[in-house]
Amino acid sequence: MGSNGNVAAFQDGLQQPLNRADEVSELLDAVQKLIIPFIRSADEDAASKSSGHGLSIAGGEPRTSLLEHHKPEELVKLMKFDLPSNGKGKEGLLETVEQVLKYSVNTWDQGFLDKLYASTNAVGVISELILAVLNTNVHVFQVAPALSVIEKTTARTFANLFGFHGPHAGGVSTQGGSASNTTSVILARNNLYPESKTKGNGDYKFVLFTSSHGHYSLEKAAQMCGLGTENVWPVPIDAQGRMIPQELESLIIKAKSEGRTPFYVNATAGTTVLGSFDPFREIAAICKAHNLWMHVDGSWGGSVILSSKQKQKLAGVELANSLAVNPHKMLGVPVTCSFLLGPDLRTFHKANTLPAGYLFHEVNDGGDVWDLADLTLQCGRRGDSLKLALAWIYYGASGFESQIDHSFSIASYLTTLIQENPDLILVSENPPPCLQVCFYYAPGGRLHAEESKNTEVTSRISQKLIRAGFLVDYAPGDQGSFFRAVVNLQTRRGTVEGLVKAIIEAGKGL
Repeated sequence: MGSNGNVAAFQDGLQQPLNRADEVSELLDAVQKLIIPFIRSADEDAASKSSGHGLSIAGGEPRTSLLEHHKPEELVKLMKFDLPSNGKGKEGLLETVEQVLKYSVNTWDQGFLDKLYASTNAVGVISELILAVLNTNVHVFQVAPALSVIEKTTARTFANLFGFHGPHAGGVSTQGGSASNTTSVILARNNLYPESKTKGNGDYKFVLFTSSHGHYSLEKAAQMCGLGTENVWPVPIDAQGRMIPQELESLIIKAKSEGRTPFYVNATAGTTVLGSFDPFREIAAICKAHNLWMHVDGSWGGSVILSSKQKQKLAGVELANSLAVNPHKMLGVPVTCSFLLGPDLRTFHKANTLPAGYLFHEVNDGGDVWDLADLTLQCGRRGDSLKLALAWIYYGASGFESQIDHSFSIASYLTTLIQENPDLILVSENPPPCLQVCFYYAPGGRLHAEESKNTEVTSRISQKLIRAGFLVDYAPGDQGSFFRAVVNLQTRRGTVEGLVKAIIEAGKGL
C-alpha cells in the first residue's frame, strides 16, 4: 500500500483501501436530488402566496409546499418508522429522508410565519455540511484549532458591535438562547458570590428579576441552579410590554427587606410575544446602585445592532455584564447558533473553570483562554460560530443590515394592512418594535365578550390557514389568544397580503 496516508481496513485478512470519500459522494448526489426539489417547491409556491393560498393542482384543490399536516397518532401510522436490526443501506436511508421531507414543515416556504426563526439559506446549508465533515469538538484548541480561532474572532467582533470594547471583551457560542441565559445566571452568582461556586447557594436566599414578558428560560435556569422558580420575581411592564424600572427597584428593596439576596436582573431586547425592548440605561443604573448583575436577553432582538435604523433600540446595552443573542433567529443562520457575549471574558473563566488536567492543556496567553470549554458550562461543544462567520463573510455586515431593514419594512407593512382592515384588531404598535405582528380576527371590529371564544376563533383559523399554505402562531392576551405572525429576512410584501386575505377567508362562517 502506498504512503498516501490512507488507513487500511482489514477484511477477510486482506488490507483493503478505504472508499469513504466515494461513499460520501454517492450519498450526497442521491440526497441532493431530494433536498433541491424540496427547496424549489417553496420557491415555486411563493408566486401564488399573494392570492391567499398555495398553488393549484388539477381539480382546483389548493396545494402548498408548507406542510402535509397530520395529528401525531396519524403520522405514526403513516411513517411506520422503526430502527431495524440489519441495516437497509442506501435504499433505506433515502426512503427515510424522503419521509422526513414529506412530513416536515418546509421553513423555506414563504408561508412559514410561525416562530422566531425561519429557513436558512444556501450558505447556511454549506456551513452545516462543513461542520458535519469536520465532526470535531470545539472544547479544546488541540482538536479544533481553526474553529477556535474563528469562534474567538467572531465573538469578539460581535461583542464590539454592542459596545464591549475592553481588552478582554468577547464571548462564546452556546446551544441556544436558553443555554446563554442559564450560563449568565451562573456567571452572576459565581462572580458576585464566589463561595457559591464550591459551597452552593448555602444560606443565601437568592432572588433574580425579569420582566413579566421575559422568556421562560429564566425559570428553567432557576431550577437548574437550585434557586427555585419562586425566586424568579416578575417585574411589571408598561403598555408597550417594557419593564418598568421603578417597579424593579421597588422589588429589589422589598427582597432585601425580607432578608433575601437580589443578585441578577434579566432585561429583554425583543420579548417573545410583543417584541418589546426594555429601557436598558435605567435598568443598568439600578443594577449598579444595588450591585446586581445585569444580563440582556437579546436572543431575538439583539441582531438589530447590525442595522443603523434599528440599533437605537439597544441604547444602553453596552452597560450590561452579559448579553445573549441568537443569529439563528433574525439573521437566517442555521439552528442552533447562539452567543453569550460580555465586556470581560475573565468573568466567564472565573465562574466556569475547573481543574481537568486530562483535558485542558493550553496555557492562557495574556489572559486569553483558548480551550473554550473552560469558559462554559458544557464540555462537548459544536462549532456553531462557523455558521455566523461564513454568513458574515458571504453577506458582510452591510448585507445583514439590508436584510434586517427589509424585514422591518415588511413587518411595518403588515401592521398597516391589519390596522386598515375592518375585520382585524391590531395589538402591536405601528410600526412594531420587532418582527412579530400581533392581532385579533374580529368581524366588524368587535371581539366576543368571552375570552375563551376569541381564543377558539384564533385557534380554528390558525388550523384552517395550514391548508392555505400559512403557518402562524398565537399567544394569550387580555381578551383571549391573538395571532402572532413573525416576519423573516425573506418575507415578501405579497406574502403578508396573502396572509391577510387567507385569514379573512378562513374566518368566514366561524
